[in-house]
Amino acid sequence: MGFKPIPAAIALLISLIIWFAIPVPEGVSPQAWHLLAMFVGVIAAIIGKAMPIGALSIIAIMLVALTGVTADAPSKAMKDALSSFGNPLIWLIGVAIMISRGLLKTGLGARVGYLFIGLWGKRTLGVAYSLAVVELLLAPVTPSNTARGGGIIHPIMKSIASSYDSDPEKGTEKRMGKFLALVNYHANPISSIMFITATAPNPLIVDLVAKATNSDIHLSWGTWALAMLLPGLAAMFLMPLIIYWMYPPEIKQTPNAVAFAKERLKEQGPMTRDEKIMLGIFAVLLVLWAGIPSMLFGKAFAVDPTTTAFIGLSLLLLTGVLSWDDILKEKSAWDTITWFAALVMMATFLNKLGLITWFSGVLESSIGSLGMGWIGACTLLLLAYMYAHYMFASTTAHITAMFAAFYSAGLALGAPPMLFALMMAAASSIMMTLTHYATGTSPVVFGSGYVTLGEWWKVGFIMSVIELMIFVVVGGAWWKVLGYY
Repeated sequence: MGFKPIPAAIALLISLIIWFAIPVPEGVSPQAWHLLAMFVGVIAAIIGKAMPIGALSIIAIMLVALTGVTADAPSKAMKDALSSFGNPLIWLIGVAIMISRGLLKTGLGARVGYLFIGLWGKRTLGVAYSLAVVELLLAPVTPSNTARGGGIIHPIMKSIASSYDSDPEKGTEKRMGKFLALVNYHANPISSIMFITATAPNPLIVDLVAKATNSDIHLSWGTWALAMLLPGLAAMFLMPLIIYWMYPPEIKQTPNAVAFAKERLKEQGPMTRDEKIMLGIFAVLLVLWAGIPSMLFGKAFAVDPTTTAFIGLSLLLLTGVLSWDDILKEKSAWDTITWFAALVMMATFLNKLGLITWFSGVLESSIGSLGMGWIGACTLLLLAYMYAHYMFASTTAHITAMFAAFYSAGLALGAPPMLFALMMAAASSIMMTLTHYATGTSPVVFGSGYVTLGEWWKVGFIMSVIELMIFVVVGGAWWKVLGYY
């Protein structure tokens, strides 16, 4: 994707209007307002796909440094603009994406997929559950949900559909391809909810929640995983059944799928040395991220999540499973580190300069005046936040633009901080269900042609409602049992 002048011009115009034409509101500093103008311009450019997001981030860093809107002294401006490159959460995601390359290079991801299909693949519904389980198993160490759902699961799904001659080009997608494609996709947002390391924006949510609560709430990897476990499993269990009811496959018995999977496993041969090492490192990462050493031996043995990611990557390099050349070629990781750092930097300084506090106050007074109580008010905030994703083609851009203000407004309206944080976190992945451009995985699966645009949006809206209700009811009860509120 190169430079697109019309979306770029629109984004620039929006930024200039905010900067020069709209008066600075009372209670907002000119610095904060000018930074907001640049921030909104960048978000508009991301939505319009004016340039690759990494390129836009470089421009954003340059503008913040050049205008000096974050700093009292010009000499500090560049330091401020680059400040988020030292954020451990950004490196956690970047390094975890590098680690996930090992799943593709060694073939371990595909092997796990074919193993489950070999076990459960006698029925089309069993194949669907196999895809969902593999998605879930890979999620903790695959923070690129696009790589997981689009790069690992989708080729397996297409191979199975093709083996039954279910091909959109032949008009036979209803045989099973439509059903499997929808399950392939809708497993992706659910698995993204369940672990901090399952999708790139989750660590950003952790950071925003900590800042909004003055670090009273810090969602660790283990706390997040435990909180999302029960509602996530409930959603993952129900999702294939609901899609099966909406779009039942014409072929319901699939004995050939088992033979197909076993043939692929035979082609792969026995597990290689690199696969065994990858599996072992996978286990080490899960143990350390879950905080098991500190549970068993005390806080002195706790390992920071980002340190854990570096341990995993170092082991892959030391054992030769990945080479430094592999790391250099992992463009998505370096791209993520770049654009993530720029967006987090701008969001951080909007908060420091008081803009988020001001905007959350506006939301609080507007919704509070309706007299609905905190439950009704926060429900309205949650729904507005989630369904605003129809206007976004990036979950990170959406979260960066809206999460902090909406979460802070909810706290001011009386929401229990942990409860509302978890609901907002869940909504931040549930919103991926909505459109064919909602996240990186959606154009990959939609582009394969098994599902029409109308079907995609219909299923997406229905699943968003059902999954939100699951997290409200099952999640709310589970979090109460855990003592989170």
